Amino acid sequence: MPRQLTYRDAGVDIDAGHELIRRIGPASKRTRRPEMLSGLGGFAALARLPERYQKPVLVTGADGVGTKLKLAIDNGRHEGVGQDLVAMCANDVLVTGAEPFLFLDYYATAQLDVDVAEQVINGIARACEMAGCGLAGGETAEMPGFYQPGDYDVAGFCIGVVEEAGIIDGQQIASGQSLVGLASSGPHSNGYSLIRRILAEQAAPADGELLDTLLTPTRIYAQTVLEILSQVTVYGMAHVTGGGLLENPARMFSADAVGRLGLMIELDAWQRPAIFSWLQQAGNLDEDEILRTFNCGIGFVLCVADADVAQVISLAEAHGDHAMQIGKVVEAHTAPEPGQLYLDANGAFQRP
Repeated sequence: MPRQLTYRDAGVDIDAGHELIRRIGPASKRTRRPEMLSGLGGFAALARLPERYQKPVLVTGADGVGTKLKLAIDNGRHEGVGQDLVAMCANDVLVTGAEPFLFLDYYATAQLDVDVAEQVINGIARACEMAGCGLAGGETAEMPGFYQPGDYDVAGFCIGVVEEAGIIDGQQIASGQSLVGLASSGPHSNGYSLIRRILAEQAAPADGELLDTLLTPTRIYAQTVLEILSQVTVYGMAHVTGGGLLENPARMFSADAVGRLGLMIELDAWQRPAIFSWLQQAGNLDEDEILRTFNCGIGFVLCVADADVAQVISLAEAHGDHAMQIGKVVEAHTAPEPGQLYLDANGAFQRP
């Protein structure tokens, strides 16, 4: 008589999944918001909208960690992955003026290593606390034969909420307003396919200080930005992710700005962190390539009245974020001078 097969014989350990839920329960509970009506383990999560909103609008975002994850896996450094995941989603939602409200995660692997998954998901929970959103649930999938042994992938989904009258859509951006940049914590979670190629070609050991720098988690700007929004009128915001400084800041414009407005970035307004200089030299990257690929030290940009710049910088510094004025809104087709980067509302750029 043929031996009876089990799901475990096929590579899926249901008991390991139950153990993971048991381990991450306390961390998830710490993120619980009063609006949440359900805990982990159900088919779906339930939550009331916060009562203080008169006309609440839901804002959604989804993202992953990208190939930074491979660098983390190869070096057994799983503790920062969760913050990368939450930050990439929550910072995107924040751009609309929304507070991060709920977060869900998806964790997929060939065979569940409970210890590794626990590090990742506990990191997600810690980052949800930093962002102020509740970890409402998620999915853990074992897919034998789909991933290489030891590999895993993660995806995140963030729901934000904003008062309809408080939505920031860029329609009030005008020439003469100022740009304030919030410092990044490193490359964040962008450009890592290029970073890994540079490491491979240089045969550079990804260890010690270099590895620490490359795996520094993505900065979560929620507390800082929400505090600024509560005290200052903000006309536009941008999360500097894939596409770097060449593509992201101009995304704060509304469609009617095309042909009328642009941004003038003062590239000397901040000191570019050493990791970007190392990448540029080691990879022989020209200036356009590094500006298009990396945040170059600026992870988030706010557009405010010139008179409010000092207050915005002070509020950011009080919340532990280094901030600086990095440019202005200008009339379209303004010619940049040395040290400047012009970004047109239609996505074009120009350097001297």
